[in-house]
Amino acid sequence: MNRTISIIVPAFNEERLLAGSLAAIRAAAAAFDAAAFEWELIVCDNNSTDRTAAIARAAGARVVFEPINQISRARNAGAAAATGEWLVFVDADSHPSRGLFADVVRGIQSGRVLAGGSTVAVDHPARMVRATVGWWNLTSRLMRWGAGSFIFCETGAFRTVGGFSLRLFAAEEIDLFRRLKRLARRRRRTIRILTAHPLMTSARKAHLYSPGEFFGFQLKTVLTAGRTLRSADKCGMWYDGRR
Repeated sequence: MNRTISIIVPAFNEERLLAGSLAAIRAAAAAFDAAAFEWELIVCDNNSTDRTAAIARAAGARVVFEPINQISRARNAGAAAATGEWLVFVDADSHPSRGLFADVVRGIQSGRVLAGGSTVAVDHPARMVRATVGWWNLTSRLMRWGAGSFIFCETGAFRTVGGFSLRLFAAEEIDLFRRLKRLARRRRRTIRILTAHPLMTSARKAHLYSPGEFFGFQLKTVLTAGRTLRSADKCGMWYDGRR
């Protein structure tokens, strides 16, 4: 049975990395072509002030616009414009491989998978950065939480659970997967974290922000029981415009 896939890329001022990401996505989508899956590429321009939208159009993507800077809103806007039976969310600083998309194909074809994600890899020499990524990958596999940089989900399921929460400016993917896991249990389906072909994603936050900024944010999040996640100002690593 042929399937239709909508690949959604949220992008805010991503002119430096977007072209490379879209090229990688198109190369990886050969796995969809091989499976006779039809696919479309959607970039949500999240109120960029640079050439993000022009670069996306030049790469053959359909561009939708979301005027409010929020990752959840950008992903939801892309999903609202999607026509595919399945959604694949890829961040604008990430490079999926054909092997990873082929793993998505197999998950879809199994009929058992409702949604999923992938372990991630970064090209960064610092031991602390690699340890943090390793910790996240272990947590992702144990908890069945997909990293926000790569999520695939049946479109109907995404809409049933209400998409990404507009209350959150970070960690919105964990909130989404909590709801998807409950839906999967009711429908006797599974959430799958793919591990064979980790998503290569940018380590730019490790270059742009100090360890003190990282751990300070995490401490504030714990001490406020997550209230920092509900403020764009407090989630500056995602919204302060550093690129």
